[in-house]
Amino acid sequence: MKTDENQVTSQIEAIIEEKREAFFKVSDQIWHTPEIRFEEEKSAAYSSDFMEQQGFQVERSVAGIPTAFVASFGNSGPVIAILGEYDALPGLSQKAGVTEYIPVETNGAGHGCGHNLLGVGAMAAAVAVKEYLENNNLEGTIRYYGCPAEESGYAKTYMVKAGLFDGVAASFSWHPHYTNGLFHGPSLAVIHSTFTFKGISSHAAASPELGRSALDAVELMNVGANYMREHMIDEARVHYAITNSGGMSPNVVQKEAEVSYFVRAPHADQARALFKRLIKIAEGAALMTETSMEHRIEGVCSNLVQNATLDKMLHKNMKALERPHFTEEELELSKKYYNTLNEDDIAFAASLVGKDKAKALAARPLIHEVDAYREAQEYVKGSGSTDVGAVSWVTPTAQLMAATWTFGTPFHTWQVVSQGKTSYAKKGMLYAGKAIASTIIDVLQNPEVLEDAAKELRAREAGPENYVSLLPEDQDLPSMLRK
Repeated sequence: MKTDENQVTSQIEAIIEEKREAFFKVSDQIWHTPEIRFEEEKSAAYSSDFMEQQGFQVERSVAGIPTAFVASFGNSGPVIAILGEYDALPGLSQKAGVTEYIPVETNGAGHGCGHNLLGVGAMAAAVAVKEYLENNNLEGTIRYYGCPAEESGYAKTYMVKAGLFDGVAASFSWHPHYTNGLFHGPSLAVIHSTFTFKGISSHAAASPELGRSALDAVELMNVGANYMREHMIDEARVHYAITNSGGMSPNVVQKEAEVSYFVRAPHADQARALFKRLIKIAEGAALMTETSMEHRIEGVCSNLVQNATLDKMLHKNMKALERPHFTEEELELSKKYYNTLNEDDIAFAASLVGKDKAKALAARPLIHEVDAYREAQEYVKGSGSTDVGAVSWVTPTAQLMAATWTFGTPFHTWQVVSQGKTSYAKKGMLYAGKAIASTIIDVLQNPEVLEDAAKELRAREAGPENYVSLLPEDQDLPSMLRK
């Protein structure tokens, strides 16, 4: 039985608003215990315990990952997935609600991508769908996927490989931002790998000829990679960090050194080909320095596959819902954050919304309206990576962005962390949950939409039968979890 759309949205809004304080509490708990990739023990516990309290069946430590879980309700009808995240970023510790850089803990972690909001907004959607199905005697199975390590660990890739998305009819997610709109632009496939070089230690002055420097190998590899940049497609990205320089003493030839690389490209096969070239450069560096080299995959994710069928329905519900309204106090605080941004941040944000709109937002920098629907582009400058890409290859997937930050706030900054507990951030979080939940009810009551979404996925030469993971065949767990 199909239900009036206004009735659906009003019921979803009422369910979420009734539990708003409970959602806020979990979001704040996660904010206060920032944990980085695969170490999210408290955040996963807060999230999984909450879902269990809401009547979901929870399976913990899925795919062999201690901080991953799936919370399920229902055992009939189409299976719909909602993706949540709760990992933080290293080095972004920051006091909440202040408009200057004040770390809570020196070199500590912080929620610089807003995943405390992301995970709880997705949970709000799952809870709302569950209660709506119960209240209206409708069929459907809803699953909330607690996904750790989106920031460089890419747990969803391992969860897909473990078969956790087999039989899922559609999946939905969202991300905090400073705009309201679809998150359906492209993303880059990525391979994250660490290269370890081993040589021979020696006294750098007395007997340098006896040493074989692992640090020299790292530096030569980096030089080779920099030269490779001239001979790769413009859209690809290669970047690195020296994670072990071999010691602090210049008068010792470093016997071991390590460098971590990200290789990104618009398509998985392009990233794979570029990574093979990078391995040859590493082998060359080892040959030149008479050292040995090993590399290990830290994480991978595929490029995102858009699904216009689900995108259009999600956008329709974003437009239909009541958007957050902001108080003068909230606007005043957001203006203070806006004043901390540099000219480049502001110019980049203006390029996304246009000069006229950017000028208006400079005075009142919280966005209320929803961006117009636009077809997804194949590639845009500034594309990042997300492990939602792996999920989008095996089931139709749609995502939205919701305004939770001051206009122009760049990702992965102290300003994001500081705004993570603000009242306007939480309003955006609940708005995202309402939009996802309303869309899921729509697709459950209009099964032809799921059929069309599946056909579109296959037409894009994607789908489970065509998905080839960038993970090595024998790698079922992240390197840091393998014994």
